[in-house]
Amino acid sequence: MSNVRILIIEDEKLIRWSLRSQFEKEGYVVDEAETGQQGLRMIDTRTYDLVMLDYKLPDITGLDVLREIRRTDGDLVVVIMTAYSRIEDAVEAMRLGAYDYVGKPFRMDVLMMTVRKALETTRLKREVRDFREEMQSRFGFDKILGRCPAMVELFNVLRDVSASGASTIFLRGESGTGKDLVAKTIHYNSARANQPFMNITCTAITETLLESELFGHERGAFTDAKDRKKGLFELADGGTVFLDEVGDMPEPLQAKLLRFLEEKTFRRVGGTSDIQVDVRIIAATNRNIDQLVAERKFREDLFYRLNIVPIFLPPLRERGDDVVLIAMHYVEHFAREFRKPVTGISADGLERLREYSWPGNVRELRNVLERAVLLSKQPILTASDFAVDLNVAPPSPKEGFTLPPGGVSLEEVERQLVTQAWEDSGHSLLKAARLLNITRDQLRYRLTRFNLK
Repeated sequence: MSNVRILIIEDEKLIRWSLRSQFEKEGYVVDEAETGQQGLRMIDTRTYDLVMLDYKLPDITGLDVLREIRRTDGDLVVVIMTAYSRIEDAVEAMRLGAYDYVGKPFRMDVLMMTVRKALETTRLKREVRDFREEMQSRFGFDKILGRCPAMVELFNVLRDVSASGASTIFLRGESGTGKDLVAKTIHYNSARANQPFMNITCTAITETLLESELFGHERGAFTDAKDRKKGLFELADGGTVFLDEVGDMPEPLQAKLLRFLEEKTFRRVGGTSDIQVDVRIIAATNRNIDQLVAERKFREDLFYRLNIVPIFLPPLRERGDDVVLIAMHYVEHFAREFRKPVTGISADGLERLREYSWPGNVRELRNVLERAVLLSKQPILTASDFAVDLNVAPPSPKEGFTLPPGGVSLEEVERQLVTQAWEDSGHSLLKAARLLNITRDQLRYRLTRFNLK
């Protein structure tokens, strides 16, 4: 316990001596201050786990000291000591954030119990603070790699959305584009960062269990409901709930989710009273949600309620040299993790990564680099290190388009196809997107890219 440091702010020398003696028996490091101002100066220059603060001091009151402590350090645990015990003073001290209020003369065994509980509170607060700082560092905007125009635009949108009060955000993009990472980045860079982040994949569990996980249940609501259980919406009050693969949510639950989004109230399964919470909903899907709506597999009113702030995550094949940037990042990461002397990728290796279409996006790239680094016998990865993973045969002439002998510009082919779909649909986003089997957001991106709007 020698790393625990306690500050005693008390003008009576005998009390300071008594407390110091007891604390040092427990193995604590102790500092003393005779006045409030002296104590504040010591707090400014040193980190303390606990402050024992006398209410009546020769220069300022203990409440004045407590107010100043709270202004500069909201987490420091303070125990007020006083021989002038009044209910009004105790109430004011607790309102200002004192951990406890003890009267003099005090029994040392009772005081030490209070001190031990206070120090446990300090430990828990620091664990929460350290975890919060770790999450904010781990999910900072700089942790999303990308320099292409689409990613630069995405970063700008994420910063705006994170700082906003938007209560509903809809992430759309193919599998492996990083929707989970983006959801956590939004949360941990928002005003809700100190509150819970809860996530659930809507396809991972049965409809009945999913409803219970989201809304909770009352005891006896169904066969295995032996106790009351709070759902994610209730547990995340003040924070964020991430609904991954919401496009696959069972239809009966879609109506209940819509009601929750509109009213911010819900009932536990088997419950009779409404519960109101304040949560930000981040939904995500890799499905063609417009097609699901057209096929009446996803409620149109729920789609419009989710789609207030749509964010499209571009696939890796449309991000140009971002594939090289991300690949080099993972080479460094896995070389460090596996303690392998791999330092880079050869020119032919980089060209192979650029040529591949990456249907699994960043997740697939990560897996390919992890395997290559793990199995590599040389410091520079080459195209042969990716041969097993990326050796995908091109389609036969009967299965797809046939390239002319002189080759073709892929971008020009894409521009012509988008132009044709745009004209044939009569400039209808929905119809053109269906013709190309892409989402409307993906079509909007291409229309802007090819200057067709």
